[in-house]
Amino acid sequence: MKILSTDQIRLADQYTIENEPIASIDLMERAATELFGWIRQRLNPDSRVMIFAGMGNNGGDGLALARLLFEQGHQSTVYLVKYTSNMSADCAENLSRLQEYTTVKVHEILSEEDFPEIGNHSIVVDAIFGSGLNKAVSGFTAELIRWINDADPLVIAIDIPSGLFADQPLKSPKDQVIHADYTLTFQLPKLAFLLPENDLFVGRWEVLPIGLHPDFINQTETENQLILPEQARGLLRNRPKFSHKGTYGHALLIAGSETKTGAAILASRACLRAGAGLLHVHLPAASVVPMQTAFPEAMISRDASKSCFSRLPDLSPYQAVGVGPGLGTDTSTAAALKLLIQECKVPMVFDADALNLLAENKTWLAFLPPNTILTPHPKEFERLTSAFDNGFERLGLQRKLAMRHKIIVLVKGAHTTICLPDGKCYFNTTGNPGMATAGSGDVLTGIILGLLAQGYSPAKAALLGVYLHGLAGDLAAEKSGMESLIASDIIAQLGQAFNYLRSGTK
Repeated sequence: MKILSTDQIRLADQYTIENEPIASIDLMERAATELFGWIRQRLNPDSRVMIFAGMGNNGGDGLALARLLFEQGHQSTVYLVKYTSNMSADCAENLSRLQEYTTVKVHEILSEEDFPEIGNHSIVVDAIFGSGLNKAVSGFTAELIRWINDADPLVIAIDIPSGLFADQPLKSPKDQVIHADYTLTFQLPKLAFLLPENDLFVGRWEVLPIGLHPDFINQTETENQLILPEQARGLLRNRPKFSHKGTYGHALLIAGSETKTGAAILASRACLRAGAGLLHVHLPAASVVPMQTAFPEAMISRDASKSCFSRLPDLSPYQAVGVGPGLGTDTSTAAALKLLIQECKVPMVFDADALNLLAENKTWLAFLPPNTILTPHPKEFERLTSAFDNGFERLGLQRKLAMRHKIIVLVKGAHTTICLPDGKCYFNTTGNPGMATAGSGDVLTGIILGLLAQGYSPAKAALLGVYLHGLAGDLAAEKSGMESLIASDIIAQLGQAFNYLRSGTK
C-alpha cells in the first residue's frame, strides 16, 4: 500500500472528482458514510458524542457525520470551532444541511469562555484540523485541544489528529495536539502514523476506503509503502517436488562468543526454520559444544580462537553469509570482519556486534558489497549515522545511508523500516510489543539469512523476512501473551507464519 504525501492526496481527490466523476460534496458524503459505519458499530445507546468541527473540509466531514448520526437516531452535540471567518464551501454546505434539522443545536466556539464540559464517558470526535494544516496550532484552538486532552475522554480523530502534520515533524507542544484513541484516516495512511513519536497522538489507526480513483494511485510514484499480506505473499516461492537440501542453499552464520552462544543458537534455528537447506555456524571453540547440544541440525565451523571470531573460514561453499549475533568486538574480531567485507562475494546480512564494529570503522561502509543488508535497532543505527531528533530525521538518514552505499538498511522496531538502494522505503505491518525481548533481533537475522541462502534477492529477503518475523511474533503473542513472549517462541511459530501467509488463514 502506497503512502502518499498530503499534496498527492489532494491531487488524488481532485483527480477523482474530475474523472469518476463525482462532486466534491458527494465525495465528502462518501467519507462521512464510512465514518458513520465505523462509529455506529461501536456506539452504546447512551453514548454521548461530542463533535468538534473546524472551518475546513475536515470540519465538513464532522458536520456530515453529525447529520448521519441524527438521521439514524443517535444524539450528538456539535461544536463549530470558529478559528477563522472563512469556511470551505463543502463545510458550509454540510453546516446548512445539518441546520435543516431544527432540533440539532450547533454551538459556536469563539473563545475559551465557550469551551464545553467534557465528561469522562463522553466520545469526542476531532474534526478541527485536517491533513492540510501547515503551521503550529495557536490561540484559543490550541487551548481547546489542551482542554480536550486534559478531560481524557475517548477521542476519535477524523483523518489525522488535529495539530499533527502528516509529512513533517511536530511543531506544536505535545499537549496542543489531539491525543486520539482512534484515528480513522481516508484511503491511505499518513507517514506520521508510522513514526514512534506520534503514537501518543494517533492511537490505533485504521484506513477507511472512500473510492479515490485507482488510476491516480497506481500511477503516482512514492518513496514510502506499507508491506501488506498480499505483497508478502507474492514474494513467497513454491518448493518443487523433486528438490533436496542442496536446492535450498548453504548458509554460513558467523556468530557467538564465549559468553554469548545463545545468540548464535537462536539465529541458527531461525535460519533453518526459514527454509535454508544447509547451515554452517562459525563459532569460537568455547561455543561448539553448546551449539552441538542445543541444535544438532547445524554444522560447525570452528574458529582458531577459544573465545571469539578471529579468523575467516573458506567462503566458497556458501550462498549467503550472516554475521553479528553475539559476536563481540574484540580487536581480532574486527580484523576478521574487515577481511570478510573484502573477500565475500555472496549476499550478506549484518547484525548486532558486526554493526557496532562498522560504527567504529565507518570507512568500511564504502566497501560493503552492493545490497548488503544491515539490521540495526535505533541505537545501533544512530551509532552508524548520527543523532536524530525525530522519526522524519531518522528516515532521512536511513534513506541517505542506503542510497549512498547501495545497501539495504533495515531499522528494527514497531513498523520496522526497510530502505532499499533506490531510496524506496517499506514499513512493516506485523509484529507487537511482546517482541521487545532479548534475542528477537537474532531471530530476524537468521530468517533473512535463510531466505538469502535459498536464492531470494536481498531486497525480497529483507521484506519477506521482516514480515514473517513479525507475523510469527503475532502468532506467538496470541499463544503465550506479550509479556511472556521470548525469542524462541517466535521461531516456534515460523512454520505457522509460512502457512498463514500462503493460505491467508491461521
